[in-house]
Amino acid sequence: MTISVYPEYKESGVPWLGHVPEHWEVKRLKYVATLITRKSCVDEQAVALENIESWTARYLATDSEFEGDGVSFESGDILFGKLRPYLAKAWLAEFNGTAVGDFHVLRLRNVFDGRFACYLLLSQGYISLIDGSTFGAKMPRVSWEFMGNTVIPLPPFEEQRAIASFLDRKTAQIDELIAKKEALLKKLDEKRTAIITQAVTKGLDPSVPMKDSGVEWIGKIPEHWIVLKITHGFKTIGSGTTPKSDNSDFYDGNIPWVTTSELRETVIENTTQNISIDAFQTHSALKIYPTGSIVIAMYGATIGRLGILGVDATVNQACCVFAQPATFVSVFFYYWLIMRKPILLSQSTGGGQPNLSLEDLKHIRIPTPPIEEQQAIAEHIEKKTAIIDRQRAQVTEAIQRLKEYRRSLITNAVTGNIQITAYYNQGTNHANSRRLE
Repeated sequence: MTISVYPEYKESGVPWLGHVPEHWEVKRLKYVATLITRKSCVDEQAVALENIESWTARYLATDSEFEGDGVSFESGDILFGKLRPYLAKAWLAEFNGTAVGDFHVLRLRNVFDGRFACYLLLSQGYISLIDGSTFGAKMPRVSWEFMGNTVIPLPPFEEQRAIASFLDRKTAQIDELIAKKEALLKKLDEKRTAIITQAVTKGLDPSVPMKDSGVEWIGKIPEHWIVLKITHGFKTIGSGTTPKSDNSDFYDGNIPWVTTSELRETVIENTTQNISIDAFQTHSALKIYPTGSIVIAMYGATIGRLGILGVDATVNQACCVFAQPATFVSVFFYYWLIMRKPILLSQSTGGGQPNLSLEDLKHIRIPTPPIEEQQAIAEHIEKKTAIIDRQRAQVTEAIQRLKEYRRSLITNAVTGNIQITAYYNQGTNHANSRRLE
């Protein structure tokens, strides 16, 4: 199969499409697809937004149970996520069921191939068009009135099927490459974790005598290490607060103010918001912590995230700060917390929003080598993980390029910027391409 451009093009009259192949039609979506609104009345399999993977149109099985009214759909219908964060979610139904939540359910007419339609609705240009039309401040959605009036390209039906078959094959190849690279990322993460865990719990010399740590999940530690509470390792352990947001005089000052969204296992050099000296003097819970302090998120979606202050800064109430080390090297402690994170999270309290309390964090006990050895361990970890981090960055970049290529290929194919010159055998099974009157 070869790829080229079509011999003749015409203006579509639609900005997001530009020119299209001469023999293609352009139609409003509502003329080739009907919005289904019939409420489900039987106990059918429910599909929610979380069941659809962004951009790929893949169905994801979950154990979730969904409540509330839904819209009945049939195999061959398209479920399109209308909530803005989910606009890159569309699925060609493979079974009959109930669409629960923010879906437009579309039933295609006999001129519109299901697989081609799904690729088209997930093309970058179409998603951008839809995204720009959403309404509502907190939970913006796209209306069917707008979506139904969007103009789409419509090749001859058999050409739609050929384009869809081409994209099925090419995206499967790309997805396989992405999966392999994501597996490599997982291995690199496991290697990084192993390096940190070994170093902060066993040290760098495998020949030293060992003793029981007294901590079940750690086991044995070097004989000359001691177990200390965190409160013995830092002179200051504290948190912060949020100045009243309705007082503009408290913000846009010169004092960096760290929130949990800025904790990303990196050094924090800049903060999204700064507070004023007035805010600092008004709120007694605010303290300025020195550069080098370790920060951990205590609750919310970011629970367990870490950061190292690269500047003197204050923090909000969701951050716990370990400052002014006495018997700890801060970077050693930082890596120990990275290693400890899964256990910290497993011990967090609360249902819907688990949290790590300041008092619980203060009572953690840490196997601790002498200061010089802590420094050597930290330097060893930094050296080893820097290599892995570079490898990880390269793999992540490659994954991003593949995803961008995938989207570009789909967009170019469904809008006619490239021509698929060798059609697939029309006898191929197109079970998902229903032709309805």
